[in-house]
Amino acid sequence: MIAWYAVYTQPHAETKAAEHLLRQGYSVYLPRYRTWVSHARRRQPVLRPLFPRYLFAGVDRDSMPWRPILSTVGVTGVVRAGDEPSLVPPGILAAIREREEIGAFDRLDPRHALRRGGLVRVTSGAFEDMVGRLVELRDHDRVVVLLELLGRAVRAQLRTEAVEAA
Repeated sequence: MIAWYAVYTQPHAETKAAEHLLRQGYSVYLPRYRTWVSHARRRQPVLRPLFPRYLFAGVDRDSMPWRPILSTVGVTGVVRAGDEPSLVPPGILAAIREREEIGAFDRLDPRHALRRGGLVRVTSGAFEDMVGRLVELRDHDRVVVLLELLGRAVRAQLRTEAVEAA
């Protein structure tokens, strides 16, 4: 029977640690969520770790030792109680997997990070790089932003994809 342990990784090294653990024969589960990332004026969906710096390693305690996990590239340690690693209850992992599969953790809705009254930055269009205050979330793809233009506040209706939280 496989026992699951929480493994603590180096910063931004979850994928690297998972690859090296798999090469050593361990089972690995790295829960992730999808989100949007803007880079060089392009937005694209990416996968991010649900628990930064953590992943889960499955060890068959009858045939595999757990200590080699500690010297794996990208791994900092194993969550332990004293000298023995702490078991992660299988029900918790099953619940996380189930929610991950249905996309419950995903942050693909551009309105997710927007809050009424909060500051937003316009990322495209005529008002690009201007910062304003979010006044209204109109419908699924429109927002109203209060921008400072020529010394006065002006309401601008923009596409949701054209703004991001500042």
